Parts: sequence; C-alpha cells; structure tokens
Amino acid sequence: MAEESRDTRTLPAFKPYRLLALVAIYFIIAHLFPPPEGVGSEDWRRVGVFFATIAGLMLQPMPGSQVVLVGIVAMLVVGNLPMDRALSGYSAASVWMVLVVMLMSRALRECGLARRIALWFVRAIGSTSLGLGYSLHLTDLTLATGVPSITARSASIVFPIARSISGLYKSAPGPSSALLGTFLMVCLYQGSVVSSAMFFYSSAANVLLGNLAAEYAGVTITWTSWFVAGLVPGLVSSVAVPYLVYRVLPPELKRTPAAATFAGEELTRMGPIRGREAVVAVVFVGVIALWVASSWVSWLSATLVAFLGITALFLTQALSWQSALDERSAWDVFVWYGGLLMMGSVLNDTGVTTIFAEWFGSFFTGVPWTVVFVATLVIYFYAHYFFASTTAHALAMYPPFLVLLISLGAPPALVVYSLVFINNLMAGLTHYGTTTSPVIFIEGYVTLKDWWRVGLYASVLNLAIWLPVGMLWWNFLGHW
Repeated sequence: MAEESRDTRTLPAFKPYRLLALVAIYFIIAHLFPPPEGVGSEDWRRVGVFFATIAGLMLQPMPGSQVVLVGIVAMLVVGNLPMDRALSGYSAASVWMVLVVMLMSRALRECGLARRIALWFVRAIGSTSLGLGYSLHLTDLTLATGVPSITARSASIVFPIARSISGLYKSAPGPSSALLGTFLMVCLYQGSVVSSAMFFYSSAANVLLGNLAAEYAGVTITWTSWFVAGLVPGLVSSVAVPYLVYRVLPPELKRTPAAATFAGEELTRMGPIRGREAVVAVVFVGVIALWVASSWVSWLSATLVAFLGITALFLTQALSWQSALDERSAWDVFVWYGGLLMMGSVLNDTGVTTIFAEWFGSFFTGVPWTVVFVATLVIYFYAHYFFASTTAHALAMYPPFLVLLISLGAPPALVVYSLVFINNLMAGLTHYGTTTSPVIFIEGYVTLKDWWRVGLYASVLNLAIWLPVGMLWWNFLGHW
C-alpha cells in the first residue's frame, strides 16, 4: 500500500509471518510499555493499533487496503472504539473528493486526452534528449493539476510514452538503455515528485496532509493556496531537476528528431479534439477553474466541484458507470484513505502527539526555532529511506513534527507548507519511494546504483531549492 493506486505487478503477496510481526509491535507498545502520564489504557491500546497499522503499510504482509481494514477491526475490538467513530473517515468530504477525482481521471485516460497532452509537448520540444526530459515532466505537471495519483499520471500515461520513444532509438533495457532509456526513465520519475509537490490534488496523500494540517495546526489549505505556495520553488525545481539528471546520467543520443516526428504523426492520426475527448477537456478545465474559485466562494467546496465534474461526465456518457467500477485503484484508495484518516484523528484524540512534542521539545530549550526547523525538515526528508509510502510516512511523522515545531515558536503556516512539500519530494530517494517507482524500476532501464545515486543528488538539489527559495517566497506571502 502506498499513497496512490498500485500497479498489479507490484501488489504484495500475502505474507502471514509478517502479520505476526505486526501483532508483536502492537503488544510491545500497548502492553509492555506503560502509557505516558495522562493517557488512559484504552487510548494507549489504540496507539498500539495505530503504529501496528503503520508498520503494516511498510512491511506489506498484504495489500494496504486489507491492512487498514484489519486495523479498523483492531480499533473496534482491542481499542473499544465505537462503530460510528471507526467508520467516520468514510463520511469525510475529502475522502469522497479523492475517489471522485480518481474516477474522473479514468475518463481523461480513456478518451485519449492525456496521451494527446504528452504528444503535444514531445512534438514541441522533443527534438533533443533534454527537451524530451522536459516534455515528459511538463506532461506530468499538467496532469498533476487535478489527477490525484502519481501512478495514474507517471506510470499509466507518461511512462508508456517514454518507453515508446526509447524504442524508436533501439534503447531497450540492458546494454542499450544508456542510449536514451535510462535518462528518460529517471527524468520522468524525478520530475513526477516535483509535480506532486506543486499541486494539492496531485496525490491522495496531499489531501490527507491537508486534513492533518487543519486538525493539528488549524491551517486551512486550498487548491489555490497550495499552488501559490509551491509555485516559485516548484518552477525552479522543474528547471533544475531534469537538467541534473541529464548531467548525472547523460544519454548517448543528444538529438532525437524522430521523437518529435513520431509525436506529430500520432497527433495527425488522432485528428482534432472532438466528441468525448472534447467533453472531457471542457470538464477537466472547468473543474480546475472551479477549484480555484472555491478558495473565495465559501459554498463552492472542493468536493462539490468534484461531484459536479463527474456528474457532467456521467450525463454526457464521457464516463460510463462500468468504467468507473473498473477503476479499481480509486476504490482501493477510498478504502485505505478513509481508514487512515480516522486513525490519524483517533491518535490526535489520545494526546500522544502533544506529549511527544513536549518531551522532544524539552531538549531544544534555548535553541532558535529556525535551527530546529531546518534540522527537522532534513530528518523528515531522509527518514523516507525507511518508508515505502509517503502516506505511511506522513501519518507516522507529520503530526508529531508539526506539533513540535509549532510548540517551539515556528509559524504554523510555514511549518505546514514546508512539510507537505517535503513529503512529496522525498519520494525520489529510492526505487520504492512511491507506487510508481517500482513500476518503472522493474522494467530494467535503470540500475539500482544509478537510481539511488540520482535520488540522493536530486534530494540535495531539491532541499537547496525549497528551503532557501521556498522560505523567501513564503515570507513574501506572509506565512512567517
């Protein structure tokens, strides 16, 4: 399980021995360690279930949705959580919004509009290998405005285009991958984490972070506020990261005129936008426009906009109900997202997060909050080497770090936005950082050494951009 839909090739097999490890984690926390002062035994058992569930998302004894459902049952049985409270996550507006938008992205792919967008960029700037890298990133960046799945964008749309272009130049996994394929694969993935950082609804994990920010810090995030906060550092990263990949993994082919020709031929074959594709294009643009407007129109919530969009698709038959049912990843996200949202709220109710922040913060008495702030962001970033999901990472570390930094005097808005951006950028570190990375990695274009090497270099570059540039920009916006 991770923050996005998972390709069937990467679904974890059932591993019962790992379930025993989760049971052990629960018993160690809930029954061997005494609860902190002020935390009751019932709440402490709920804390044990929470961390066992997070461990389950990391160890993956079974698909993530199943792990979450088992965690919900454990909350009911050993945590004595009321049934309506255990299922409260599934009534949250944000959970339904993510489900509906993921169903809408199905229409974007089926009608061919997503592929057309990719071909437009390749035709325009794909005559060189570096231009191809930027065209793949620009495709992902465009789709990230409203497709809440890095897998749906990068793995399902951008990756097949990159693979086809690599094939044009006989660059296949193995010895010939250095011709072009290695560069394109790493470039599209490193670019995709920047895209996810720039838009609120580019990832289900981002929406979860928005809920946590409101609950723990009282900071309300909207599509517009996220976009504005991430705009300047995001644009700098969008220019710098593909170029970094180009320098670290330079393709042997520098000019790729056949790629632009291929894109032009494909666009000619597709013909002009019409019919179903035109309807989807109008709805997609309209939804984005209404999301922007919802920042100022109080009754126009993000979820209402999403429902208006999918209603338009259903009424015009641009999306059939059967296609919506076939979008398994959307229903999968709905199951785990609702459950995790509830668990995060339950953890907050126990008071454990605040107790941890007070205890950890006591070690930094007299230290300027700016020093602790930067150190915390770096720790949060590189801790992702131990996570295979940005969602699991966020649930385990975002609330306590958020509360800690605010308690030390850091401005809430600054802490919220810096951590939500970091939560996306850190996914570029490893070949298991998100659900997209294994899909690309197992194709064999990129060696493990190269993936991790570029991931480390890109992480340093992104931190060097998002911390100083970001903080200056956020200061200009009045976040601190």
